[in-house]
Amino acid sequence: MGAVPVRAQAEPLPSWNDGDAKKAITDFVERVTHEGIANYVKPAERIAVFDNDGTLWAEQPAYFQLAFALDRVKAMAPQHPEWKTKQPFKAVLEGDQRALAAAGEKGLLQIVAATHAGMTTEAFAKTVADWLATARHPRFNRPYDQLVYQPMLEVLAWLRANGFKTFIVSGGGVEFMRVFAERTYGIPPEQVVGSSGVVKFQIGKDGKPSLTKEAKVEFIDDGPGKPVGINRFIGRRPIFAFGNSDGDQQMLQYTAAGEGARFMGLVHHTDAEREFAYDRKSHVGKLDKALDEAIARKWTVVDMKKDWRTVFPAPK
Repeated sequence: MGAVPVRAQAEPLPSWNDGDAKKAITDFVERVTHEGIANYVKPAERIAVFDNDGTLWAEQPAYFQLAFALDRVKAMAPQHPEWKTKQPFKAVLEGDQRALAAAGEKGLLQIVAATHAGMTTEAFAKTVADWLATARHPRFNRPYDQLVYQPMLEVLAWLRANGFKTFIVSGGGVEFMRVFAERTYGIPPEQVVGSSGVVKFQIGKDGKPSLTKEAKVEFIDDGPGKPVGINRFIGRRPIFAFGNSDGDQQMLQYTAAGEGARFMGLVHHTDAEREFAYDRKSHVGKLDKALDEAIARKWTVVDMKKDWRTVFPAPK
C-alpha cells in the first residue's frame, strides 16, 4: 500500500492550533510528497528524525531514564549495604538532592553503570518494562509512558501516512527507549538511535547465548554525536528533524545542510500550567544557542502554550 496523499486525508494534526508552526509542517509534507513538483522527494529518502526527551515525551523535573536509575538504586540497595555510606548512592537513598547534584556527571555515570550493567539485554528490557508499568511521575501521577505529547504523536503518524520513515535519535539509552518506542510511538526498535553501553556476547551455563551489558560507555548520541549516529545507523541524511534543546542543534544543522526541501523544528516549552516552562537556564533540556540559530535561520519554533490544543493524551 502506497503513501496516502496529503489532500485525501482528514484534517491533519487535530491537536495543533492553526498557526505558523502547524502550517510549516503541513506545507512541507505537501511540497515533498507530490510527484511532478520541484521539491518532490522519493519515499526512500523521506527520513524524519526526532529527539525523544522533551520532544516526544516530557523531561522535567529530570530525564525519565534518570528517574528509572534512581528507583533502581533504591530497589537494589538491600543487596548493596555499602551504598548506605558510599556516594553518590548514599545521596540517592537519603533523597539528598544537593549531594546528588554535587556528584555531577561522574556520579550519574556511576549510578547508570550500577543499575544498567551486569545483566542480559533481555533482563534489562524486562526491568524497564516492569518499572514503566508501576512508576508514576511526581507531578502528574501518571505512568511515564503516558506523558508523551499528543501533537507529536500526530506528526509521527501523519508523516508515516505520507511515506516517511520515522526515527528516534536521542541521548537516552538505546535499550531503554526500545522497550516502549514501538507501542508508544509506532517506531520499531531498529529505528531507534541512542546512547549505548558495551555489550558482551557469551554462552551461559545452560548453553544458551546471550548479550550482557557492561559498565562501559560505547557511544553518546547527543550534541555532535547525533549526526554521527545518524550516519552510522541510518545512512541517509534526514529531510525532517525535530528537537527541543541545544543537544539537538547539530542534528538540525546536519539536516539543514542537505539539498532540496528541509524541515527543522524545535519544541519550545512555554506552558507552565499544562506542562513546564523552561529554556535558556534550565538544568534539563537547555534551549539557548539552538533557539538563537532557529530564529536567525527561520527554522520552525513550536510555542507549546500557543500552538498545542492539548499536551498529553487522555488518561488510559
